[in-house]
Amino acid sequence: MMAWPRLLLVVLMLSGLGRAGMAADGTGERARTVVHMLDYVSVDYPEFVVEGTVLDSAEYAEQQEFAMQVRVLLEELPKVSGAADLVGMARKLEQRIGERAEGVEVSALANALRNEVIAVYEVALAPARPPDPARGAALYASHCASCHGATGHGDGPQSGGLEPAPRDFHDQAAMAVRSPFGLYNTITLGVPGTSMLAYSALSDDERWALAFHAANLRTTPEDLERGEALWKQGRGKDLFTNLTALVNTTPMQAEEQLGPGGEAIMAFLLAHPEAVVAAAPSPLTVSRTRLDEALQAYRSGDAAGARRLSISAYLEGFELIESALDNVDAPLRKETEREMMALRSLISANAPVDSVAASVAHIRGLLDRADAQLSAGALSPAGAFISSLIILLREGLEAILVLAAIIAFVLKTGRRDALPYIHAGWIGAVALGAGTWLLARYAIHVSGANRELTEGITALLAAVMLLYVGWWLHTKSNAMAWQRYVKERVGSALGRKTLWALAGISFLSVYRELFEIILFYETLFSQAGPDNQRAVLGGMLVAALLLVLVGAAILKYSVRLPLGPFFAVTGILLALMAVVFVGNGIAALQEAGVFDATFVRFITIPVLGIHPTAQGLGAQGAAILLIFLGFLWTRSHRAAAKAGH
Repeated sequence: MMAWPRLLLVVLMLSGLGRAGMAADGTGERARTVVHMLDYVSVDYPEFVVEGTVLDSAEYAEQQEFAMQVRVLLEELPKVSGAADLVGMARKLEQRIGERAEGVEVSALANALRNEVIAVYEVALAPARPPDPARGAALYASHCASCHGATGHGDGPQSGGLEPAPRDFHDQAAMAVRSPFGLYNTITLGVPGTSMLAYSALSDDERWALAFHAANLRTTPEDLERGEALWKQGRGKDLFTNLTALVNTTPMQAEEQLGPGGEAIMAFLLAHPEAVVAAAPSPLTVSRTRLDEALQAYRSGDAAGARRLSISAYLEGFELIESALDNVDAPLRKETEREMMALRSLISANAPVDSVAASVAHIRGLLDRADAQLSAGALSPAGAFISSLIILLREGLEAILVLAAIIAFVLKTGRRDALPYIHAGWIGAVALGAGTWLLARYAIHVSGANRELTEGITALLAAVMLLYVGWWLHTKSNAMAWQRYVKERVGSALGRKTLWALAGISFLSVYRELFEIILFYETLFSQAGPDNQRAVLGGMLVAALLLVLVGAAILKYSVRLPLGPFFAVTGILLALMAVVFVGNGIAALQEAGVFDATFVRFITIPVLGIHPTAQGLGAQGAAILLIFLGFLWTRSHRAAAKAGH
């Protein structure tokens, strides 16, 4: 789960190639193909096999082929610990299709397997933002009407002679069991062996808009009016809690779960998806729901599922309001975070159910207190300004310290050949940070787990590079050593490894902080509301100016130091920053659930990377020991060289 494979996952996620669960080996794409084929089987099989009789041999053969391909793909996909026997479920589906089982049974088997694949491999399930209905209608007219007809009856001018005939979107039986996600997959991947081509050239937003429009072609104005009235009465809000729930529900399921009018509610939401987003539960509500689900899973014996849900309770809920809670009750924020990590440790240790239940109840009480604190009043302009100021100062200080130190180093030593590498590093980080924000806002969903993985991995990589550069500086911290080094390198640049290490530190130290800043400011802008946007921007501006002053001060005073003390001070600073990064990196990976957290009685100073867990303190202790041993080695090496001289 750790290191380079997970880092590649994050890189792919940020480049728009996939969402959470999209691994570098194509796992996400294969899992998505499986979901698409299962959706196709669940909808079409009942049309061609009735009471054991095959009505269309060619279509039946295709269903068999799809079932076989599903099994083969699942056999190739990496196994996930604690997951259901997906291959076994696929074999059963393939067997029952071969035995010409009833359509209801095959659909149920296909849907059950589809849902498991979605859960296990975290297949992308929803649009990043509400689709635009007008855009969907325009896309349908230009890409689909020629075959499916202007109104979706499958009677377009190019439909004649097509085999099979284009889908009739007014076919009640077929469309009642078709989810918007199924339509989206068909639009994205096409249907092999038919005239339905893949429209992967369309953007993700466009394909979702097209899917929403196609799903609603048979909806009448009366249906929309009825659905809107029921939605405003509160009907359906427990089912359609977000866009993911909406796109993965079929009209039949909506009717079954909500009763008469359920399909009309779904139709209204497909026409007005912004209504779902507006009614989405608060982060603390998400935390409570996930905690309840975790306890239920643990009681049923699913410890792995319980741990996954307990991690989600923190990352997809509480973490999003941490910054706001810090401003009104920092001790409560720390206690809640600690207790949520302790819950995961209890689950990992297979603690008694009563202990886990007591922990969940205690956390729910803390969440209630947090809710009360945050609901006491709207965020004032002063509160928005201070929150914004603190976020950027706190997150940017580490990056500024590191950047100022290494820039001072190259200026002090006259090695300006390294400046382009340093500037390329932080400029690249800013560019990727902006890209991350755009992708997270408009294209992909950056899950809480991947946020923490990115923060943790970049922090640890930066720590390694800081230790390397700090050691390098320490070995040159006396005038004789530096003069000898310069003499050996006259007319040449710094060592290639050192240049790339400086660029890597510049990139990682800035990008890690930007990644977290993006998360916090997204939440702060939402909490501040339209009236306080200027206060948030003002806080950002003041914090940025303060950070520039801090960096300038470091540059100004450090370059005045004599050469030896300058090297020593800079080396010590970078070594200390490495220890800070190690502590914060381990903490981030613990929050992502990669490591368990064993709490100890110790102080908490996040700005120094100090978190009271045995794992974090142990890693920092190991880093300090490594620094100390490096210091002793350098000292003894110098003594030996001096004696030889």
